[in-house]
Amino acid sequence: MAQRAAVADGGNKKTSRVRVAVRLRPYVGKQDERSEGPCVKGLDAQNLEIINWRNATETVKYHFDVYHDEQTTQQEVFLSSVKPILPHILSGQNASVFAYGPTGAGKTHTMLGSSEQPGVIPRAVREVFNLVKAKDEDEGWDYSIGMSYLEIYNEKVLDLLSLSSQDLPIREDRDKNILIPGLTHTTISSFSEFDKHFVPASLNRTTASTKLNERSSRSHAILLIKVVRTQRAFPHRQQTGKLYLVDLAGSEDNRRTGNRGIRLKESGAINLSLFTLSKVVDSLNSGTAVRVPYRDSKLTRLLQDSLGGSAHSLMITNIAPEYKYYFDTFSALNFAAKSKLIVNKPFTRETVAVPVLPVKRAREDHEAGRSGTEPQKKKQKDEKKTEQDGSSPSAHYHSLSEPSVMDRLIALEKLMMSCQDKDRTSMLKDVAQSRKEIQELKEKQKEFESKTLLLSQLAGEKHGTKQEPAFRNNTAPLHRKPSNATKPNKQQAVVQPLQVSQLQPLQQLAVVKKQSVCVKRKQLPDQVELPGGKENIMETNWESQLDTSVLDQSRQKILQVLNTGALKELKGLQQIGDKKAKLILGWREIHGHFTKLEDLVKVEGMSEKRFSTFMKANILSVMGK
Repeated sequence: MAQRAAVADGGNKKTSRVRVAVRLRPYVGKQDERSEGPCVKGLDAQNLEIINWRNATETVKYHFDVYHDEQTTQQEVFLSSVKPILPHILSGQNASVFAYGPTGAGKTHTMLGSSEQPGVIPRAVREVFNLVKAKDEDEGWDYSIGMSYLEIYNEKVLDLLSLSSQDLPIREDRDKNILIPGLTHTTISSFSEFDKHFVPASLNRTTASTKLNERSSRSHAILLIKVVRTQRAFPHRQQTGKLYLVDLAGSEDNRRTGNRGIRLKESGAINLSLFTLSKVVDSLNSGTAVRVPYRDSKLTRLLQDSLGGSAHSLMITNIAPEYKYYFDTFSALNFAAKSKLIVNKPFTRETVAVPVLPVKRAREDHEAGRSGTEPQKKKQKDEKKTEQDGSSPSAHYHSLSEPSVMDRLIALEKLMMSCQDKDRTSMLKDVAQSRKEIQELKEKQKEFESKTLLLSQLAGEKHGTKQEPAFRNNTAPLHRKPSNATKPNKQQAVVQPLQVSQLQPLQQLAVVKKQSVCVKRKQLPDQVELPGGKENIMETNWESQLDTSVLDQSRQKILQVLNTGALKELKGLQQIGDKKAKLILGWREIHGHFTKLEDLVKVEGMSEKRFSTFMKANILSVMGK
């Protein structure tokens, strides 16, 4: 089971504020731009100022945890800002480092660097391996290190370690941990093995050229380093720490980058996710119980643990000195100033192996202690009983349940005899209560059976025939339900062919209600059998049983409707739908009126059999009106 342990960073402190470091990159523009001077000026190791765009004679000052000027090396950035938070992941806590800033400010250089000047990511991974190696073997812990690498491109989570991956979902478990099902997780044992996986995966990241940056990142890249340490001795505690190394894509002004087409769509997705990130920071700093919009973006969903979660977080804000980046730099500094107010609550993620102990009932323990052979005899008795039930399905229904109840009572009495006086009194009460309940159930069952028998006799007298009781309970009271293996097979119903005693005139059998015909049939003599078991009334001579004058009047009414009726009136006839009524109207327009009802067969789709059914249904319908 997972347990949370609050972390104390000096004293009784149980929270960790997001640390913010600001790094100013050197000039990369033309020589004449340097004459204007930088728009940002560092005051000391923690303070800097920027010209106020509302009044050029004033400046706006900022205070951060660390300020790195353009002369700061990659190693100095790592040692002063990143290295202090890495030991936390070896004790089951999370840490996060992410680079933020406008496009072209040097975020990717800070995180990745080059072969001559490695960035934060390679230095941090190498330091993790060094920390693991420095651990004393006598501490009794085993360490395992793994990595995952992904990018968020156009709001799609793509696995950089697997080229065949599609958009991956983001999930959250019951412990509020963010998970990505299907993401590749590779175990690594050395830095060289990490480099072998990381370098090809970095080439899979989406980049493109813009007017401001020749190799602009078009996606957010997230590297996950997972450290699991397991205790060798009991209770085999397991602690899991995660290190998130995030290289964010920079916010872009499309008027200056010249983005078109795909680049414009990518820029829109990047700016939208960064805007959601700023909304998350504002919500966390509001101090009210408002909804934090983590789910509004894939980026903020993955950074949920870094901002307002349980990680030791560091944000490296990259800014540019040129005046053309002034508003981007000003916005980045304001965002950094708000981010450093966020407070996280780190805790140790620890899993303890809970031993599974065999649990027995007190009665069985007591019987086993009193007689070692009795439980074995009881087991053999149960096996014999099971075999008997399986061999004879009917034996289950004829066997009474009293023996099983008596066995329980005898066991209670035996236990009662071996108990102390106080327990004996309580056991006597239980036995008496059980016998009373059994007696009440038997009386109720007898009462129900007598009522059922009386009702069945009354019903049989009413119908003149003796019938079986409506329901009968053949099973004994308090008997367990038989298993599936002992259930008897169900009898299948046998359908007997319909037999009619005699034929009566059809006028007496027709019952008409709302233009629908219900014909009651009586049984024919036993020697008359209808083929196929179908209900039939000898359609060949049904008209002969009707009165001739009534039949002629009905035929004339139907013929009149066919010749003069509109679409609605034709649809009022039996067996005539919308399609058939339109066909009749079309035939009438071409050939004129019907001279006789038999001409209806000439209409498309009207066969002899359908015409016969049509005539029968409509004549009976007209007679019923």
